[in-house]
Amino acid sequence: MIDAALIKECADPSLKPAIIEQFVTAAGSEDPLAVTVKSGGRLILLPKATSTEEAMAIMRQYAGQAVVRVGLTQFPAGVGVTEPADLEPDLVDPCQNLRKGTTMFAKVLRIVAKWYGNPTSKDVFPQIFDDAVYAWKTGEFEGVSVFQAEDPGIPIEAPQQSDETRPAESVDGEEATPKDVQPETMQDVRHAGIRIDLSRIGGQQQR
Repeated sequence: MIDAALIKECADPSLKPAIIEQFVTAAGSEDPLAVTVKSGGRLILLPKATSTEEAMAIMRQYAGQAVVRVGLTQFPAGVGVTEPADLEPDLVDPCQNLRKGTTMFAKVLRIVAKWYGNPTSKDVFPQIFDDAVYAWKTGEFEGVSVFQAEDPGIPIEAPQQSDETRPAESVDGEEATPKDVQPETMQDVRHAGIRIDLSRIGGQQQR
């Protein structure tokens, strides 16, 4: 479980600590140096990074060619940069990664909540949370590229139920997905949250 002091010091204040814990449990990693690389929907097996330098080397090698996620929140490496060389070491700093990740996840929550009509009922928040976690993992929600989309800037009115909200669960061994959302295709550049042109990879064209 993520350290409470780290949450208090570094996480986005608009999210309750219980929600942050659930977010990291559902979509993140316990290892701040964790780097996950997927290409064409397949996980690329890599040596475990044991230092910031090793983690950065992996990121810079694959950013722009594959989907790269990093750190406690599995933040999409490449958001806001144009070249792999522009990636900064703060991506694997626990505090900075938690700050970046929870701030971005809060935006994703607002995007999802807006789609739901910004409900105020406490019963709706668990579904909003589950859909936001799915959007975080895939990079999309209802056709919107959530990492690059504009922040609605509307506070989430639905109560963040710390006791009742639960991360997306598995059904018969398969991860539950929101209704009408297609399974992720990791070949799509929009899912990577990277501004580098990946349209030529795999012979596919970016939409």
